[in-house]
Amino acid sequence: MYISITGMIFLAIASFFVGVSKTALPGLTTVSVAIFVAVLPAKESTAALLILLLVGDIFALHAWRQFADWSVLRKLLIGVFAGVGCGALFLAVVLEVALRRGIGALLICLVLLTISLKYYRPDQTSHHCTSPRARWFYGSLAGFTTMTANSGGPVMSLYFIASGYHIAEFLGTQAWFFFLVNMMKLPFTLGLGLLRGPTLSILPYLVPFVIIGSLVGTKSIKYFSQQTFDHSIIFLTLVSSAYLLW
Repeated sequence: MYISITGMIFLAIASFFVGVSKTALPGLTTVSVAIFVAVLPAKESTAALLILLLVGDIFALHAWRQFADWSVLRKLLIGVFAGVGCGALFLAVVLEVALRRGIGALLICLVLLTISLKYYRPDQTSHHCTSPRARWFYGSLAGFTTMTANSGGPVMSLYFIASGYHIAEFLGTQAWFFFLVNMMKLPFTLGLGLLRGPTLSILPYLVPFVIIGSLVGTKSIKYFSQQTFDHSIIFLTLVSSAYLLW
């Protein structure tokens, strides 16, 4: 598998974004997904990115693990398993382009719902996010989207924003959530033989950029106010949705 110097530069940038997204700005991961798909074959890009995401997860856990809300995590993960299973079935029968566009349209609807709940009807936000129905919906949707389009991040980001999580609790809960989800996906990736020699050969060059991005994110997040953080997440989710629609 030949990758040009320009391609490796873009992969390095995408890897840096992975690190930043894990420790500071969730949502940048979808930008990384777009770059990897543009440079590598689709299946190989998914496998390579999964390993880099796990590296970023480790740094995110080191920085934020003590702030996780486990009472919510346990309830969300039940829906994730169902979503991953449904996503695997859909991949077998639905065209990938149609699926990605459907997810993009759904994310835009979720953005509008989040804005409505958080900024225009704040009195209803807590009830909306703590209800079993909402946890099941967001959890299963995150599992479905991460299995079909590597886009589970925006779904959970919107859930945590609507829940009113402060920055540390947001990042800590998300760190554990996606570490567990990505570990769940790893056996499937290995079983499908996607981590072959050519894919593995580029990872040693990209892992350092994930580490640098993780450290930059950890240092820079302290300069973000809660409002700036929330607005950044909503903006990046819109960018993710536009990418999926396109």
